[in-house]
Amino acid sequence: MKTRRDFLKTAAVAGAGLAFTGVKADTKHTLPNKINKPIVLSTWRFGIEANVAAWEVLSQNGRALDAVEAGVKIPEGDPKERSVGYGGRPDRDGRVTLDACIMDELANIGSVACLEHIKHPISVARAVMEKTPHVMLVGEGALDFALTQGFKKENLLVPDSEKEWKEWLKKSEYSPKANIENHDTIGMIAMDVNGNLSGACTTSGMAFKMHGRVGDSPIIGAGLYVDNEIGAATATGHGEEVIRIAGAHLVVELMRQGKSPQQACEEAVQRIIKLTKLRNKNLIDIQVGFIALNKAGEYGSYCIQGGFNYAVYDATGNRLIDAPFYLK
Repeated sequence: MKTRRDFLKTAAVAGAGLAFTGVKADTKHTLPNKINKPIVLSTWRFGIEANVAAWEVLSQNGRALDAVEAGVKIPEGDPKERSVGYGGRPDRDGRVTLDACIMDELANIGSVACLEHIKHPISVARAVMEKTPHVMLVGEGALDFALTQGFKKENLLVPDSEKEWKEWLKKSEYSPKANIENHDTIGMIAMDVNGNLSGACTTSGMAFKMHGRVGDSPIIGAGLYVDNEIGAATATGHGEEVIRIAGAHLVVELMRQGKSPQQACEEAVQRIIKLTKLRNKNLIDIQVGFIALNKAGEYGSYCIQGGFNYAVYDATGNRLIDAPFYLK
């Protein structure tokens, strides 16, 4: 029979273990009994149309990986969407360079960066994942690989983007705006009927960036991360700030510690805010937003300042949601 002393010893050992791991139990959050699946989330207003394509796959018991690829290809192929794929705004040299990554439920990953002349970089990223021993291909190497895989070489600089670039050259002032006005990303995360997660992220990056600049979007762990035991997250906004904290991976790890998707997104944004203040930078010049999804089909989002929205499609329908934000 255990004495009170034995009980206290056991409690002390358990407490020491928790202190060592640094994991704090989230007593406020409990998972629902019924899993909300299938479900797909994507960033920004073009996520509505992207979600429709993804849902076509998910609603037919398709794989989450196929859904996210199909979904993000919608804005990639739309010349009117000026921050993704075909029609994306160019760098300061007038060249449209694209970044993308993809990740499935088995931690298979593929990525391309600074890829030119290919309309659908997400599909090239998937080909890197499935047909090479590598994770990331960049620049001319990525283009050469795409061409060997049968992708068509195209001019991605549409007239409207070229006109804006020539106007920008008159002053050549590099001052990225906070929201979707001159840069952004579609990040998409989904869970299929089997409860498996996948994600995709694709962008043309910041308008008039230095040639060769790469943000967070093609970097696994920064712009996108999937852990099939826990959940998935993706980021949008100023990529340099997301890279600084390995943002998407951080969100997933916070969910591993028991945070809800909403709480995890909020804490990740707070990390960026803290570092921004330490570096004496102005928050009003920065936007970062996260969306996250856990294995129960719960989701959340948070961003630095107002203006970011995201789309959710589940059994209740497809809708656009304004993300809560820090700066009021």
